[in-house]
Amino acid sequence: MARRTLPSRRSAGKASLRKHTPRLPALPTFRVNGVERTVPADGERSLLYVLREELGLTGTKYGCGEGECGACKVLVDGVAVRSCITPVAEVVGRSVTTIEGLADGDRLHPVQRAFADLGAFQCGYCIPGMIIAAVSLLSTTPRPTAAQVRVAMDGNICRCGGYLRILEAVHRAAATSRSSAGRSL
Repeated sequence: MARRTLPSRRSAGKASLRKHTPRLPALPTFRVNGVERTVPADGERSLLYVLREELGLTGTKYGCGEGECGACKVLVDGVAVRSCITPVAEVVGRSVTTIEGLADGDRLHPVQRAFADLGAFQCGYCIPGMIIAAVSLLSTTPRPTAAQVRVAMDGNICRCGGYLRILEAVHRAAATSRSSAGRSL
């Protein structure tokens, strides 16, 4: 009797992407950090690949490539997503914000400022994904509880173990944003 094996996680994922990835227009476009961008058609490429390799936005980091570490998070229509497992076809016609798109010229976003002020990083590799997760949380929950912050930051791995400062920075950003008139997250 022939032995049946299950498809690997990687091959199963590719098959499911093909089945669910919408057809792309000849030149797909989406908005990145406020600028309309057109990329060569291939809906199965990851958003992370397109951002880093084709658009030169290297602030978003490649961590695990499997959606487990959070280093690759970006905002898609204001919601934090893992760009390494998001096919570019899913963002066609949508708005993507990377870590580079958060600052307003030389003025850091309140979350970026809080992270910098508190030294909430060591090597800094995970920080873009952490900041993106915090921005997503604070845009919908301006007064998060400690538990809400922990839930929002869950799935972002800091290999240096700087979690306490990271959590403190998120709380500081929330407090700063509430006290700053006119600047929203």
